[in-house]
Amino acid sequence: MQHEDMDIRDRIQTFIEVGRILAGFPGTEAEGAHHPLTEPALLAEARNRWFTQSSIRYALNALGESMSAGKIERWLDPYMSFLDVKETAGKTIGVVTAGNIPLAGFHDFLTVLVSGHTFCGKLSGQDAVLIPAIAGIMENLNPEWKQRILFTDEPFRTIDAIIATGSGNTYRYFDYYFSRYPHIIRKNRNSIAVLNGHETDDENKGLVSDVMLYFGLGCRSVSKIYIPASYDILQLQPFFEPWSSVIRHNKFFNNYEYQKSILIVNRKEFHDFGNILLTGDGRLASPVSVLNFERYTEPGILSEHLLTQAEQIQCVVSVSCPGLNCLPPGAAQKPGLWDYADGIDTLRFLLEEI
Repeated sequence: MQHEDMDIRDRIQTFIEVGRILAGFPGTEAEGAHHPLTEPALLAEARNRWFTQSSIRYALNALGESMSAGKIERWLDPYMSFLDVKETAGKTIGVVTAGNIPLAGFHDFLTVLVSGHTFCGKLSGQDAVLIPAIAGIMENLNPEWKQRILFTDEPFRTIDAIIATGSGNTYRYFDYYFSRYPHIIRKNRNSIAVLNGHETDDENKGLVSDVMLYFGLGCRSVSKIYIPASYDILQLQPFFEPWSSVIRHNKFFNNYEYQKSILIVNRKEFHDFGNILLTGDGRLASPVSVLNFERYTEPGILSEHLLTQAEQIQCVVSVSCPGLNCLPPGAAQKPGLWDYADGIDTLRFLLEEI
């Protein structure tokens, strides 16, 4: 299908305007009375209680900030020789989205459309409201988007490539089922933090936000921290106190009580901060309401160890971790457009491999 009347500048302009709308999603219901995403945000929470208004607001604002004109230009600049043509191939890209946090599939939605292809989305039932609502905003800005944005609950039939995100189990299914198409298939990853014991209060506050935002459900949520051998884990407790309200969230509280009982029954040592449980554990992944920690003695040895687990790690939060590409504390949940999930350049795939 040819789309001769929407070139890259049209596409970019739409997303700059969408970014402005997302960044302006208001902080109170009164302010949001006339915002186009107020009702969709309430509906999204009604369908999935993990999607609180504060979580949705954070996701919308973070995406909006990432879509400023300057940041979109920086993201697309290396590819403009591919993008700066009026006509595009018009390929149809099937996208299977995750639903662990609000708008987890938005980056794929954006990348498919800005590259000039047609988006055919099979949305997670946990997050099936917000992306269609944003699509509606785009169609109001430029009716041509109606030809490029499709949603389906049926098996994909006429697609040219696939991008799918799921769990370790669904990864194997996706990899088999979609093997005949050019594809990007993602599976579970976890994020970690490496502390050196000299973090400032602001850095500790940022670290805790990386742990607690979205109730720890994101692949960029820190699920484990590595601490020096002599580190007093209790010194982190004051930084979790501003997040005390999470315990009033029914689903989070149920997980907290359940995980606490499991730790007690198994006679496993843990620290109860009142809104999260910290326990020594070698695993990268931790259940909701639990933060694993592990002590280290040599930073270099730890870096080598983490490199062996690179395919299981989404990002590393640290002020200093030799040999690793780290994010500063507080930045994990605000990825740039160029921070691709699993380190796979989705835009390059869409422009060069299909």
